[in-house]
Amino acid sequence: MSARTRTVRNALRRMTAATGAVAGAAVLLTGCGGGAGKASVPEGWGTLETGSLSVGYPRNEGYAEQPAAERAKANAAVALKEEDGIRTGMVSVQLDFATGVHDPAGAAAAAGAGIGLNSTRRETDDVRLAGPDDAGEAREARRIDYDFTADGQEDTPNRGTPMTGVLVAGVDSKGVPFVVRLNAVKDAVDAEDLDAFVGSITVK
Repeated sequence: MSARTRTVRNALRRMTAATGAVAGAAVLLTGCGGGAGKASVPEGWGTLETGSLSVGYPRNEGYAEQPAAERAKANAAVALKEEDGIRTGMVSVQLDFATGVHDPAGAAAAAGAGIGLNSTRRETDDVRLAGPDDAGEAREARRIDYDFTADGQEDTPNRGTPMTGVLVAGVDSKGVPFVVRLNAVKDAVDAEDLDAFVGSITVK
């Protein structure tokens, strides 16, 4: 083997090793949860924007943003799915919904208390949201998955209909507590879409 051939092969080995190291680092960074900047919203989804955060909703599944004049005062943004006049799905954002709350644990405790007596909490997890680097600890939040039954009021499904929900609670970079919810008829939104919903949140 000539000296020139050995030199070329050694150079190729170094390039391959460097490429592998970069790829490995990229995989590690991707696996660390919500990254800095804007969260990824699935294709076909819409986005609700508020002063504290933005969140995606499955517009391609029939959800539509509710006009500000029609939504409850407690909600900063809402997207609804209506079928034959019945609200079978709802995405909602509430800001400054609890007093004396300054961290994700406090926000989750306040939000969890509002789930209702006819609910069953399934899981509670810490999550890291997308957002600008200077958002700091505001990107830390709590996720609660739960099941409940509809009460049949305000155009919701018939009383006793099985429902499922997920909420994410935390505080934004200015210390304002928030809770984001997706409630829907059970099995109408699969686990993948629930994860995508949580992953679509960008805290400001």
